[in-house]
Amino acid sequence: MTHLQAGLSPETLEKAKAELKENPDTLHQDIQEVRDMIITRPDIGFLRTDDAFILRFLRARKFNHFEAFRLLAQYFEYRQQNLDMFKNLKATDPGIKQALKDGFPGVLSNLDRYGRKILVLFAANWDQSRYTFVDILRAILLSLEAMIEDPELQVNGFVLIIDWSNFTFKQASKLTPSMLRLAIEGLQDSFPARFGGIHFVNQPWYIHALYTVIRPFLKDKTRKRIFMHGNNLNSLHQLILPEILPSELGGMLPPYDMGTWARTLLDHAYDEETDYCPESYTLSVKDLEKDLSPKTMKRSQSVVEPGVLKRPEKVKSEEENMQPLLSLD
Repeated sequence: MTHLQAGLSPETLEKAKAELKENPDTLHQDIQEVRDMIITRPDIGFLRTDDAFILRFLRARKFNHFEAFRLLAQYFEYRQQNLDMFKNLKATDPGIKQALKDGFPGVLSNLDRYGRKILVLFAANWDQSRYTFVDILRAILLSLEAMIEDPELQVNGFVLIIDWSNFTFKQASKLTPSMLRLAIEGLQDSFPARFGGIHFVNQPWYIHALYTVIRPFLKDKTRKRIFMHGNNLNSLHQLILPEILPSELGGMLPPYDMGTWARTLLDHAYDEETDYCPESYTLSVKDLEKDLSPKTMKRSQSVVEPGVLKRPEKVKSEEENMQPLLSLD
């Protein structure tokens, strides 16, 4: 075991070796091979290239050197292309702070049976008069940056649960295809985290419509890890034990305190009042949409026009919408 593996338990060390092909004998060589590829992308500013940083990208791509480098390049390229998103990326930023205090994201104290950190989003908490969807995305990315410092989570990964209870049609209409694609690019394509499962619960028909919009932008591996539970919380509990879930998700724990994770990041700044106008954010929808090709936009608009949702002719039953229960190993 090298010093780079010092933060891993014996069980996680074995998991890294078996599942990720992590070999302590070649670890420094693996890291250097990724670092040597940086010269092939002079258009990107690689602001951090130390061993510990590159290692998290290797773990995210199971030590495939090329895929790890591609993820590393996309990580910095995404930040270069969306500079406004990453200005003042800290918990005390007014928009991020308000999103955090409303539980975007929530972070459960217990890990799942595979050692994964469980993130929860209660979608109806989004107060669109106080902060934007981009603020929520920034809060999630900031939170992931903090948590991915833990080597155990680099290996074991995360699970995401989104509860759509009481999420209104009006709220959903703000989720344009360009905004959703921005989130997909930031979380799926440009961040070194392993997501073992993404669970939708209590989703209304218009969330199924939005999923149809984003599905073409999801990798096949991601699509296979999205589970549509609807109102059937028993199927959620087959994968995540109710003993570690809050009561809102049919669990045995008390209701989730939305400020729990926010207090961790903000500490004494949690109770300080801040003034913020969502309209002041400089990243416009037009700026986002200009990166979408006409073909892509046409494909998205065939289901949902940006900012406009249409009721589908037929709404599938929950049984039809439920994805096969896959192993989350």
